[in-house]
Amino acid sequence: MKIITYNVNGIRSAISKNWLAWLQATDADVICLQEIKASPDVLQSELFLLEQMGYHHFWFPAEKKGYSGTAVFTKQKPLHVEYGCGIPDFDREGRCLRVDFEEVSVMSVYFPSGSSGAERQAFKFRFLDEFGDYLHKLQWAFPKLVVCGDYNICHQPIDIHNPKSNANSSGFLPEEREWMEKLLESGFIDTFRHFNREPHNYTWWSFRAGARSKNLGWRIDYNLVTPDLKPYLKRAAILPEAKHSDHCPVLLELEF
Repeated sequence: MKIITYNVNGIRSAISKNWLAWLQATDADVICLQEIKASPDVLQSELFLLEQMGYHHFWFPAEKKGYSGTAVFTKQKPLHVEYGCGIPDFDREGRCLRVDFEEVSVMSVYFPSGSSGAERQAFKFRFLDEFGDYLHKLQWAFPKLVVCGDYNICHQPIDIHNPKSNANSSGFLPEEREWMEKLLESGFIDTFRHFNREPHNYTWWSFRAGARSKNLGWRIDYNLVTPDLKPYLKRAAILPEAKHSDHCPVLLELEF
């Protein structure tokens, strides 16, 4: 099973950059999207093309138009689709969407950013607390779980181009990194780091000052899995050559 997570920073913008052709070439089994910034009713012709490619598609847009939202495209029809986590403030923003198959469950999650100010940083901390509790309960109910998405957190100094100057930046705050550390200590596996310990592997770059061409980035997009999936891990990779967004896709392959 080939799974890809991708914060597209607006699916209509990504589609205008030939994203659908890229999607067809990847031939992924499951695509988890974040920050779709659209509802499916504005994508009728594109949905037809998706279906022609063999994808079932599920959407959880935010109530606020042009903002946030998640989606999952899958070639295998899921047994169940779960929209949201049951926490109204998060569900209004379309923060998570899960599809369940017989052998595995896959979730697309878009963690809030705190970079716009204190109010959103407080919202992000609340999300980490409450969604973290939800994840731990989910882990017991669905022991073979993949949690894909834009976490908006760099876990370690190796995951950010300049850890010293970003020590007080949202996304690299001590409290955020500690939350990530505890999640991994609880058993979740960072699949990219399971296979790759090298520095300078990033998934997001600022649009400013040619950051991407200089590879001055942050690794904030992850495919985490529960311990029961460890025996099935085959490959993980960051795909920086895909340039439809300020993020790039992250791949996980499982072999059942």
